[in-house]
Amino acid sequence: MTEPAAYALDGKRVYVAGHRGMVGSAILRRLERESCEVLVAGRAQVDLRRQADVEAWMETHRPQAVFVPAATVGGILANDQRPAEFLYDNLMIEANLIQAAWRAGVEKLLFLGSSCIYPKLAPQPMSEEALLTGPLEPTNQWYAVAKIAGIKLCQAYRRQYGCDFISAMPTNLYGPGDNFDLQSSHVLPALIAKMHAAREAGAASVTLWGTGTPKREFLHVDDCADALVHLMKTYSEEDHINVGSGSDLSIRELAELVRDVVGYRGEIVTDPSKPDGTPRKLMDVSRLTARGWKARISLDEGVREVYRWYCDHLPVASGR
Repeated sequence: MTEPAAYALDGKRVYVAGHRGMVGSAILRRLERESCEVLVAGRAQVDLRRQADVEAWMETHRPQAVFVPAATVGGILANDQRPAEFLYDNLMIEANLIQAAWRAGVEKLLFLGSSCIYPKLAPQPMSEEALLTGPLEPTNQWYAVAKIAGIKLCQAYRRQYGCDFISAMPTNLYGPGDNFDLQSSHVLPALIAKMHAAREAGAASVTLWGTGTPKREFLHVDDCADALVHLMKTYSEEDHINVGSGSDLSIRELAELVRDVVGYRGEIVTDPSKPDGTPRKLMDVSRLTARGWKARISLDEGVREVYRWYCDHLPVASGR
């Protein structure tokens, strides 16, 4: 099979949908190193859930390349409490953007999925071929179903219309601009917020949801953005491709790392009455590695950087 020609971003109009989110803002930072014109649009300009708004904006601005990190996101609690919102919002966002990109003649589009698309008990590490081979994790199935639909939509437009639309599946991401709200955040920022609050209050202990035994993989969002730009330039296939660090650790081990970084001296206790979620989610990143990309930011280095960011933005991060 002949390798497709590299896609050059130089001189292109590049639209980042969801530019205010953690991933979108990281893509903006990464694109500063490219000679391209970056296009963005806030919700006041275009509501991505409304087809007419998206098509009108796309027709007017005519981007040549599109990144789609835009999504309604959250952790186990948010997924469980807002299933309709997670399914509807994400279906509408991706469908509207992909359809409008085709109508506007976009040259290349990269859709961003999530590792939760894989079955709850998928063989580890999870390869791209594991998709749709078993039941999903119930606590985040709404988000997962929407993301699977996005992958299939990109594949369908590629097959029917010849669009160069691709999909990347990142592992658990963290970084500057993360969500630290304990009601809707993912585990790593939640641990940072909990440990910091416990240290400030002199609390004797911090409680983890679940048993602490599930294993998770984490990737710094700036590494993810670099991988996405790399794929935009070099990848042009129907199958989605995993993006991750290739290593994982238990939630208990993560909590101990965060405790050390924050400087909290109290005890870590678990609450087995709360859900664990998927037992393990480690991505098989061999396809990405074979394309010449590897993560560069270690978890220890990344958590220290994010904790500094959190402290610098504490009034915003804590909602005060």
